[in-house]
Amino acid sequence: MKRTLMFAMLAAAVAVVAPMLAVGQVNPEATLSGDQASPYKYEVYAGYAYTSLKQINLSRHPLQGGKIALTRDFGKYFMLTGSYDYLRVPLGSGGLKNPGNPSIYSFLVSPGVHAEIYEKLGGRVWAEFGGEHTGGESMTPSVSFAGGFGVGMTYDLTRHWMVQVSGDRLQGSFSLTDNSAQLAYSTHRSWNTRASFGAAYRF
Repeated sequence: MKRTLMFAMLAAAVAVVAPMLAVGQVNPEATLSGDQASPYKYEVYAGYAYTSLKQINLSRHPLQGGKIALTRDFGKYFMLTGSYDYLRVPLGSGGLKNPGNPSIYSFLVSPGVHAEIYEKLGGRVWAEFGGEHTGGESMTPSVSFAGGFGVGMTYDLTRHWMVQVSGDRLQGSFSLTDNSAQLAYSTHRSWNTRASFGAAYRF
């Protein structure tokens, strides 16, 4: 009788514990999805860049060029990006409309957040600050503090490659045109919109 009762209690214990053990099994592939952090920590971006009209004194055309960036991911949502872009007047649009050789260099650090929106589509938002240099127009100062904000959308092509389109609004502070006599090279703030399109590789 005691032996029968013992076997019954053992069978009951196995019946209770077995489902718990089954639930506790971890699918290795599941660790790379859901609430887990992304397996990629870095992202390298390169693409075409464009900035708005009249950002530099006497320039009557938008400036075009390229942008490169390196992003470090921290967990699932947070990121920190360092970027550099170079923009100049397009070929064939110089002369009276663009005297000199106007150009812009900017180097920015951008903390931000990113998230998956739907399947392969993602979004990101960031703040940015750093420096902006203008060339070919003798603007003052040579390098201005710059800051702003931006938004972007990404689309995954493969596990490592994705395309990205982004836009931002950047503020700089440079001298007005021909103000050396009246205003002693005093500066004024200006907001300028920019856009970029390119590809990124994650690793």
